Amino acid sequence: MVYSISNRSRLELANDVVTGLAIITWVWVLYYAFTQGIQRILFTVIFLGSIILVYLGNELIEAYEDGETLELVGLSLSAIVTAGTTAYMIAFYDILLRVRVGTALPREYAIATAFFLVILYLSYRAYGLTFLAVIVGVLLYGLYGDLAPGILRHGGFSVDRMMSIMVLDFQGVYGSISRIIATWVALFLLYAGLMRGFGAFDLIMRIGLRSANFVRSGVALSAVTSSIIIGSITGSQAANTAITGSFTIPLMKETGMKGETAGGIESVASTGGQIMPPIMGAAAFVMASLLGITYLDVIVAGVIPAMIFYGSVTIAVHYKGIGQLRGKTAKIDVESQFDERMSQREFVIQCVRFGIPFAILIYMLGVLQYTVLTAALYTVVAMVVTGFTFPLLQTATESGDLGSEFVTLLGDAANGFREGAMILAPIAIIIAAINGVVDVFEASGIPGVLSLALLDLSGGVMLNAVVLAMVISIVLGMGMPTVAAYVIVAALIAPALIQQFFVPDLAAHFFVLYAAILSGLTPPIAIAVVVATGIANSNFWRTAHEALKISAPIYVLPFAFIYNPELVVGGFGLETFLSGVIALFGALGISHGLNYYGRFFHESPLVKFPVKGLFFVLGFLAMVYPDILIRLGCVAGILGLITIQLRKPIRERVSRQFAADAASPAED
Repeated sequence: MVYSISNRSRLELANDVVTGLAIITWVWVLYYAFTQGIQRILFTVIFLGSIILVYLGNELIEAYEDGETLELVGLSLSAIVTAGTTAYMIAFYDILLRVRVGTALPREYAIATAFFLVILYLSYRAYGLTFLAVIVGVLLYGLYGDLAPGILRHGGFSVDRMMSIMVLDFQGVYGSISRIIATWVALFLLYAGLMRGFGAFDLIMRIGLRSANFVRSGVALSAVTSSIIIGSITGSQAANTAITGSFTIPLMKETGMKGETAGGIESVASTGGQIMPPIMGAAAFVMASLLGITYLDVIVAGVIPAMIFYGSVTIAVHYKGIGQLRGKTAKIDVESQFDERMSQREFVIQCVRFGIPFAILIYMLGVLQYTVLTAALYTVVAMVVTGFTFPLLQTATESGDLGSEFVTLLGDAANGFREGAMILAPIAIIIAAINGVVDVFEASGIPGVLSLALLDLSGGVMLNAVVLAMVISIVLGMGMPTVAAYVIVAALIAPALIQQFFVPDLAAHFFVLYAAILSGLTPPIAIAVVVATGIANSNFWRTAHEALKISAPIYVLPFAFIYNPELVVGGFGLETFLSGVIALFGALGISHGLNYYGRFFHESPLVKFPVKGLFFVLGFLAMVYPDILIRLGCVAGILGLITIQLRKPIRERVSRQFAADAASPAED
């Protein structure tokens, strides 16, 4: 018993230390955002070291609880190396940056090697063997490029040169994308952590479930809405599927939906959250930086494609819900799904409490056009203020215990700080690794080589090049969070489309972003589907099949960006709006053809499947074909087919009603 109590005390102390370290890290980030009184590179060095140590502390606690001795050793060594490397890079910052550029002392190469091995180890822990294999493959290519075949051959790098690229020259793990994560993305993920700590994620779920009582397929649609909102903030398909899917998938199954359909819906919604403004899974910030445009320009460009996605998925999920939940439309007791019941008054108060910071974010970015860092800073401050003041004022008006409420809120805030760090840490680690990969590629000239190779393989035909680019982007994005997937395809694939086929910059970058996130739904990896399958206890391939049918228009959207770039280029002009409406009807046609629950003129497969195929072809052409008259003709064809298709069931229902009336006895 003494041992048990002592053991529990040690765990509690360790958890408090990790939470404290997370709070210190966020205080440092907030200090930089307020003052910007330190060089951005040095700030990134401190930030990366701190966030990795927070992550290692959390992992050490879990390994200790699980009794994993080998992992305890590996994580402890990683913590020592990370702390030592960070301290060394800070102490010798000026010398390494300005004096010993491209050269270093033997001990410095050893330190850099040890630290990069830690990055590899943590990347493996967070994202598995597949991603580790990619990084190791790039390292081997950098070291032994002189053995590569054909146009891929380069002179090869020494180990010392590789470590200079990766660590000592403040590129690689500390490179430009890591700096964006440290200065732009980090505060948005702190905002996400505070939202979760103060209970906003529960509120989003309640909002979604309340809407379920007004639409026949409401349970499924509530999962889509809540998952998209939360997924846009978390920046990871897999993480979001786990967060929201653990709630929405069982609920959908309870109401009568098949497990594979519930899993498919959740995985698609979590993936779609990555392209939903204003956060876009944090990729919007990186895109703005890479293209040298404002963040607002990226958000404006992303609105219409996001609406096309949301509209097409909504109709697909609506069909799935009606088809599988017919006769099971009883109202949901929303409050019974949560640990604590919430009155209507409390619901409104919570909406205002969490709505104010979000409104401030939109106002500062969209109206005042402040910098991303400033807008994020004020949003976090507003979240802390409303997070504390609303409950305290409510407690005061009800003559409650203010001291006890304040202590509870302090705990919520501390949990929010820690949660923000836990969301951020794996992304920062993988970005550090990806930044190194990109720098190795650039040093070896691979982006230029890939441009020429893509041009050669496609025979100069844009359609061939676009198909190849999409396949490569899906492969490169497999298993990665949104920002990491986007970074690597933006560095390797987007330049080929821009330089060789003169695709507008924004259109090319939106193309590769959408293609990269589709890796979360594309077998055999399909990380979002894998997570959803585990929660739903369903068959992976059937769940993936459902996800592909629901998300089919998203696979077409990247091609639309190439052939109708006005969808993302040109702001909110008339041309963009008209093209967006046509593309939306095309996407709805595809969703209707693949997911409609009723008859397609006749039950015979010889009729049903050709009609489904016709809907898909018309929808595809309406979204992609560059001639607006042909696109309008395809939309007219879709609407005409739907009208004809839906008239017959109406006539049949009327006939059945007349027959029932005739069979019933006449009333006196």
